[in-house]
Amino acid sequence: MPVTMSRFSVWFGSALGSLLLLAVLQAPSALAADEGGAAAPRILSATAEQIFGQAQSGLLQIRTLLKSAQKQSSIGSGFLVSADGLAITNYHVVSQYALEPELYRLEFVGADGVKGKLRLHAIDVINDLAVVRLETPPAPPFKVFQFNPDAVEGKLVKGERLFSMGNPLDLGFTIVEGTYNGLVEKSYQAHVHFTGALNPGMSGGPTVSGDTRIVGVNVAHRVGSELVSFLVPAEAAFRLLEKARADREMDAAEVRKDIGAQMSGWQADFFAALKTQGFHQAELGPYRVAESNADWFSCWANTNRDRRRKLRAQVSESSCDTHTQLFLAHDMSAGKVALSHSYLKSVDLNALQFARQLIRAARSETPGWGPRNRFTPDRCYEDFIGGDGAKGGDPARPALQVAWCARAYLDFPELYDVWMVSVTQDHEQEALVSSVVLTGVHFDNAVAFTSDFRAALKVQRDLD
Repeated sequence: MPVTMSRFSVWFGSALGSLLLLAVLQAPSALAADEGGAAAPRILSATAEQIFGQAQSGLLQIRTLLKSAQKQSSIGSGFLVSADGLAITNYHVVSQYALEPELYRLEFVGADGVKGKLRLHAIDVINDLAVVRLETPPAPPFKVFQFNPDAVEGKLVKGERLFSMGNPLDLGFTIVEGTYNGLVEKSYQAHVHFTGALNPGMSGGPTVSGDTRIVGVNVAHRVGSELVSFLVPAEAAFRLLEKARADREMDAAEVRKDIGAQMSGWQADFFAALKTQGFHQAELGPYRVAESNADWFSCWANTNRDRRRKLRAQVSESSCDTHTQLFLAHDMSAGKVALSHSYLKSVDLNALQFARQLIRAARSETPGWGPRNRFTPDRCYEDFIGGDGAKGGDPARPALQVAWCARAYLDFPELYDVWMVSVTQDHEQEALVSSVVLTGVHFDNAVAFTSDFRAALKVQRDLD
């Protein structure tokens, strides 16, 4: 059964070991006597028990149903934030309906089992948020969540105890206890690091402080890490709710237009920040490679020397990634920037064999673009740049063989995926392969960034 959570950093896996996620957090002093007088541990901490009891009537399961089958295609969570039926969830929870309302419809299920239809009123694809309205508000009394003022103003203290709620894996509503650990470092997007175990299906649910006030919205967890989860900060949800209060129901044309406008604004700021930060040169073998100065890139290096006993070519690699994938649809994202460099040096390959190795290395840098039904075919351009005697020659640098490819998004024609790879042409026994991958960017931003990257790629050999 598909359940939805976001593409922040990595995709979710179905962790079977988390099926019993019921917040069984036991306080050492929370003991109760059984009928025989023996002490027995309590299952829930008193605080978690009280919070869940107060909040349960305001929790929702958000379902996207395929109209033709009248069965759920994806599920997530949400929570009520107004007496007239406004609720907050994640954009990715309602994205199928938002982009294809002719195929899907939205439904909510309350903690009491009551069902009803939902209408879409506002979206924020940059922060993965949506505001929906219950077509028929639940019968009172029900919980209306309020925002924690300190969370909205960014004044929470690291280590504060938080409580996350939602409906994981369609098992029923649960509560999870964890702590606030501030905003994620090395990230352009603002996300809260929460040490509670979020699971698929909890997307869009509330995370609250001890007074049941909102401090964040569940969005993701990192696969392979038991207690590394992420929240959308309360401030972003508060802003979107204020906008939604005055807005009417959105239609399909408005959704695409709104997404395009949001992406344009985000990219203008993102690429302006990258340009301001600029590039620096890092050593990789005898070459000097371009890396961004922006601190939200995560960089790693590896080599093939420890993989085989006998190598025919030695490879050293470095790669940097922003991990800023903005969710547009289940098979479409935007905003990622990845840079990589591979230094190859022949051990016992002749010039022809080494050239073949370079071809394989360049091809390995080609991104796995994924489904083709959302995009136009790739269009590519290749040329030799720089070097003595080459077009635009610069004797101070060796020539580069460059391939530049792009494809357009069919749903958002102003967005493109772009890939560029360059291979040095200065030596027959060693070379540098460099690449850039950009997803969901405007064409002019892609051209400018790849041009700046290439210009900063000072690959002249160290002759000292």
